This record gives sequence, structure tokens and C-alpha cells, in this order.
Amino acid sequence: MNDNKHNNTHLKTQAAIARLERFSKLTDSSIGIPFTKFNIGLEAVIGLIPVIGDAAGLILSSYVLVEAQRLGVSKRIKTKMIINMLIDFVGGLVPFFGDIFDAFFKANTRNTRLLKKHLNAQLAN
Repeated sequence: MNDNKHNNTHLKTQAAIARLERFSKLTDSSIGIPFTKFNIGLEAVIGLIPVIGDAAGLILSSYVLVEAQRLGVSKRIKTKMIINMLIDFVGGLVPFFGDIFDAFFKANTRNTRLLKKHLNAQLAN
């Protein structure tokens, strides 16, 4: 019975990580810049709309935090995620340079990696 519970937890965790990796790719690196190896995502494009775009990006980024909450991640990890979201939001508010910052910072990818590392460490125990 305990083995089944562990397997279900493992499967749910891996499914959540896969969803978050797809989401992060879409929002942070799904659009290739021609003649470069650099990618931006929908969040950087949406961020071009002053203030509203940055607010929409913050709302999108909250999806990773919601998944972390659903998975029962510690307050410490969620706090790190919120800090990344706030850095991305505040950095994005700066006209022109904020858009460049958004394209490089990639908060969703950072938070997904943070969450994945934490969850994989938990599963290993």
C-alpha cells in the first residue's frame, strides 16, 4: 500500500514537472529570434505592452507558484519563487530595458528549475 502511495506521488510530481516545463518554454523561450540562438517567450512579447503586459506576465507566472502550493512545497521554496516573480515584474516595468530584462531573466524557467530540483530531492528521500 505504501509503495502504491509513493508511486502515485511520484507520478503526480513528474506530471506536474512536465506541465511546468512546457509552460515555462511557452512563456520564456518558445519564439526564436532569427539569425541568433536566442529565444524569447510569450511573456516577453506580452511585456511590450506598458504596465498591463507586466501585470499579465505576473499573473501568468503565478501558475508555477499555484502548482508549488498544490504539491505542498515548503514556504522557503515558495518565497524564493515569489522573489523571482517580483524581480521579473519590477525589472519589466523599466521602459525599454525592462523588456530586454524580461527576455533574459526568464522567471518561469527559474522557478520551474527551482521546483523541479526541490521535488526531485524530496522524491530521492
